[in-house]
Amino acid sequence: MRKKFFSLLLIFILAISMTQTAYATSISDLQKQRQEKENQKKGTQNQLDSVNDQINDLSGEKDDVDAQISELTGQIAEIMASVSLLEDEIADTQVQIEQAQKDYDEAKAKEEAQYHAMKKRIQYLYEKGETSYLELLMEAKSWADMLNKAEYVQEIYTYDRKMLDNYAATVQEVAQLKESLEEQKSELEASEYELEQEKDSLQVSLDEQKELAVDYEVQLAKAKQEAAAYKAKIKQQNAEIQKLASQEAARKAEEEARKREEEAQKKKQNSQSAQNSSNGTATASSGGAKTVPPKIGGGSGSDIAQYACQFVGNPYVPGGTSLTNGADCSGFTQSVYRVYGYSIPRNSSSQRSAGREVSYEEAQPGDLICYAGHVAIYLGNGRIVHASSVKTGIKYGNATYKPILSVRRIVN
Repeated sequence: MRKKFFSLLLIFILAISMTQTAYATSISDLQKQRQEKENQKKGTQNQLDSVNDQINDLSGEKDDVDAQISELTGQIAEIMASVSLLEDEIADTQVQIEQAQKDYDEAKAKEEAQYHAMKKRIQYLYEKGETSYLELLMEAKSWADMLNKAEYVQEIYTYDRKMLDNYAATVQEVAQLKESLEEQKSELEASEYELEQEKDSLQVSLDEQKELAVDYEVQLAKAKQEAAAYKAKIKQQNAEIQKLASQEAARKAEEEARKREEEAQKKKQNSQSAQNSSNGTATASSGGAKTVPPKIGGGSGSDIAQYACQFVGNPYVPGGTSLTNGADCSGFTQSVYRVYGYSIPRNSSSQRSAGREVSYEEAQPGDLICYAGHVAIYLGNGRIVHASSVKTGIKYGNATYKPILSVRRIVN
């Protein structure tokens, strides 16, 4: 009986042990499954996070591309407006050249007619033997005859003198018209060269945008609209600038007239010629432009403007950058600024983005005055120095001689 009891107890213990083992195995499996699911969940989350990161990166890249496209559209619009303004300027210059050519031809014909008339007059005097007015007077038979001959001689002399003066004036007029015509033709050549530079810059920007913009044609149409609006704005701004310039010129003229009047009164009151002479000497000795020696780095805008003036009279050379041997407009400005340690782009369209923009009213000596396809250095008081054309070279000029696109301050 006892043996049977122990046998049953052993069977019961084994059963419980097997049940516990099975239960423990079941828990372990469940734990493993839960861990696997958690791992899968983590993997899925990691994948999701990675996808989100990629989306964010792509979104950021898209924003960057959109910003580049927007900036390029603005640049393209600006260059398009510049090209259009240059084309208008070239068309106007061609009309002016045609008129100047007509005026020159008419003046030249007048000169030749006067020249032939004078030749005939000389030939007539020679054939008539009137080689000397003195001989004509000596042939007089009485005082009355002499007075008559003297009056006749005076009339002949006055007539001949007038013919000669008229001829000399016509010759001078022809020379001035020829000079003006040649300058206009040279300005036209410079404008055509500058137009090609602008078109090259435009093509580079268009190619760059074509690579970036999916809807290139839409962006191009937008740029054309912006260019038209920008051109209209430039014309309006320059009309206001011209108005201000006219007012300033009138004010200066009044001021100069007042100064001259004051100086005249002062001279009248002071009759000491020696003192006046010494004052004049002092004034003359203090005049003249100060030459700024070349130096690397530093320098104010006034220093740069003054330095640039040293090269007035040097040649204009398309594509050149030499201040002495020849430069084009942007080569001249770039080379002047380089002497003072400032690096600006090579062509005029890129220089319109150099430094920071200021209004024309705020312009100071040393600022860049940017035009369609052209650039100059501001000297103050409405004056500029620039590499103008092959005919005129580096010269002074009026800042408002054509529409201003932008004024850029390079020197901080």
